[in-house]
Amino acid sequence: MRVSVVGAQGRMGSHVVAAVEAAEDMQLALQVDSSDDLTQVSPENTDVAVDFTVPDVTLDNVLTLIKQGVNVVVGTTGWNDDKLAQVREALAQAPRKDQAVFIAPNFAISAVLADYFAGIAAPYFESAEVIEAHHPNKLDAPSGTAVHTAHTIAQARRQADCAPMPDATVGNEPSRGDVVDGVHVHAVRLRGLNAHEEILLGNPGEQMIIRSDCFDRASFMPGVLLACRKVGEHPGLTVGLDQFLDL
Repeated sequence: MRVSVVGAQGRMGSHVVAAVEAAEDMQLALQVDSSDDLTQVSPENTDVAVDFTVPDVTLDNVLTLIKQGVNVVVGTTGWNDDKLAQVREALAQAPRKDQAVFIAPNFAISAVLADYFAGIAAPYFESAEVIEAHHPNKLDAPSGTAVHTAHTIAQARRQADCAPMPDATVGNEPSRGDVVDGVHVHAVRLRGLNAHEEILLGNPGEQMIIRSDCFDRASFMPGVLLACRKVGEHPGLTVGLDQFLDL
């Protein structure tokens, strides 16, 4: 499998380059950076393009790669419903009917499982909140992982017809964090951290904590390689590595 890496000189991109080079079933095709022309990535040299850039440019990158007829795996965060809609529209007009784009809020297996477990547990608790903690160089807050987890919790609670979560706070106090789909999400940016998420679930007299800690960017690489191998089997837009796991 020929894999091109967009953002190859970045912190995550450089790890992806090394992981692809070490994989026996993959060949590193092109290493592309922000100043390079993305149209050089084409089906003639690339089966899958992996984008690890920044939120401001990742949408344009994906739209360009779709027009090029290349499958895309995206690890850049900062996605919202409007951006996802643009990707779906572009795929509907893509040169290939089996064109595929995969976007992952997180590639770490522990984080994907934490999100999945949160969805199972959420209907059984009155309260749920998410705390995410990352290094201070991270550009977005809250993280895409925490936003995805909040949506997972909210959807599970809606399907179970749960009552609103108790919260006597008056007004939209900044210290209460962002509210994503009715779930409070708190972001910490602290030197010495890498990527961490804590999901707090509470009932009268009890608490359950689901926590994922990723201490090194190497923890994301098995998920990236899995997505590269699986994306071509799932035409259209797929969001979340859980879609490629046997859960």
